[in-house]
Amino acid sequence: MAQPNDGSGRAPVAIVRPTTSVTSGVAVTQKLVGAAVAFGNLISGTFGPNGLDKMLYKTNGEAAVTNDGAKIVSELLVKHPAAKAFVLLSESQENAFGDGVTGCLIFASELMREAGRLLEKGLNPLVLVNGYRSALQHTLLHLESVEQKISIDDTEGLISVAKTSLSGTSAETNSDELAKIIVAASKQVAQLRENNHVVNTEDIRMAKSGMGSISDTRLVKGLVLERRLKSDRLPRNLSKGKVAILSCPIELQQTSRDSEVEITTPEQWESFIQAEQDILDSKSEKIISSGAKILFCAENIDDRIMHKLVDHGMFILDGLERSGTEDLALSTGAEMINHIDDLTEESLGHFETMSITRVEDSNEPRDRITLEVGEQTKISTIDVGGGDGVASEEIIRGMYDALRSVCAAIECGSVICGGGSFHMSASLFVRENAGLNPGRERLAMEAFARALESIPATLASNAGQHRLDSLLSLRALQRNNTSNSGINKKGEAGALKDVLECSDTIAHAIEAACETACGLLRVDQVISARGD
Repeated sequence: MAQPNDGSGRAPVAIVRPTTSVTSGVAVTQKLVGAAVAFGNLISGTFGPNGLDKMLYKTNGEAAVTNDGAKIVSELLVKHPAAKAFVLLSESQENAFGDGVTGCLIFASELMREAGRLLEKGLNPLVLVNGYRSALQHTLLHLESVEQKISIDDTEGLISVAKTSLSGTSAETNSDELAKIIVAASKQVAQLRENNHVVNTEDIRMAKSGMGSISDTRLVKGLVLERRLKSDRLPRNLSKGKVAILSCPIELQQTSRDSEVEITTPEQWESFIQAEQDILDSKSEKIISSGAKILFCAENIDDRIMHKLVDHGMFILDGLERSGTEDLALSTGAEMINHIDDLTEESLGHFETMSITRVEDSNEPRDRITLEVGEQTKISTIDVGGGDGVASEEIIRGMYDALRSVCAAIECGSVICGGGSFHMSASLFVRENAGLNPGRERLAMEAFARALESIPATLASNAGQHRLDSLLSLRALQRNNTSNSGINKKGEAGALKDVLECSDTIAHAIEAACETACGLLRVDQVISARGD
């Protein structure tokens, strides 16, 4: 790119390579808007309870079938700058709340579409951005006025949040039971901090049983481990006992230097062997005397010690990862012991039941150790029934999104009506306030209001209804103050019951989408060093 000739006779100065492509003016807007609209059209068909699935196929032969917006976006190979901004937007929403990604992207795409129309008519981009941000503030203000309070004790309300998130996923057919399990798991690990409940989703694990069907999904108030056991003599079932957790090896200590021991008589050899055995026996007796029924160890356990412990009816599992032993300690309440001499009865945790199930698969059999700790556990596991295929992965993905939604609702303590109900009421509220603005910003605010209506419109369209008819009906219901009116599963406008979403999830989605759109609208040039 060179500076234009100003008539002075001086040669133009090139500051970039000749292959550089520079796009300015209206062409920039059209490029960004076109990419944003294409991105929205790509995933809009997956939105809502009637959304269809996408099949993602990789060059290495792997395939996935999903309607999860975050999964779809994460697998795309995008090149356009606007598309990359949308990928970052989806990651932001997914990391923050784990749900609402598709709606967030659809809204951002519609904001760009509306902006493109106004920019073509000559509206200044900064006026447009200011109008969008003003409309955003009115939307968030309206959200505060319509949100409903919810507490951790409102089990039915939390179940509604979970079922709303599960709608449209592969797990929807069993949403009643799965929602109850998700809520129970969330309440199990919730902690009270400064009068607010905090739920760490990392304390709720997902495990695939590889057996039965999705209806066999259950909540384990403890952990599920999958390992190939070393011995078939280990007890298969235990109940009500103590748990010891060691992070040190239980075997003969190896010397750090090479040494030789000269033995001249058989008695010396026997005494040497006996000394080794005495050391092993003392370690075994230390563990047995602690009263533990189960021993988990992060390092190796000598086979001779293991056989003696098994003879006393103990269950032993060694060679665990450090993170695995930490989870066991957190769940059972046991202390992580770094040296066997520190093992005492006070350092033990407890469990209610332990059972082992042998699972035969195409590769090799594996053992599933189910450790039930009880009500006081700090880690819970949702044991998902069904096979190990693509369908099972999609069910777990949908359940995890629902889990994140329930946890977010518990933490923020407020929900709003779903089904596009809030988006339509917010659209009417923004339109009303836009009429009070005498400047050109009102055009941007009205465009923001139309973009909000894209959520109920997409819900209706995906259900097979005409989006315009459904929007007009819903708008009339909202203006007549019909409570909780939105788009139902049939795509029709009407009163919704038990369709709830976390208010913070919706607020973040709208705010993040607006900021992404505003960031793109402030771009006046696209410079490509590759010349494309």
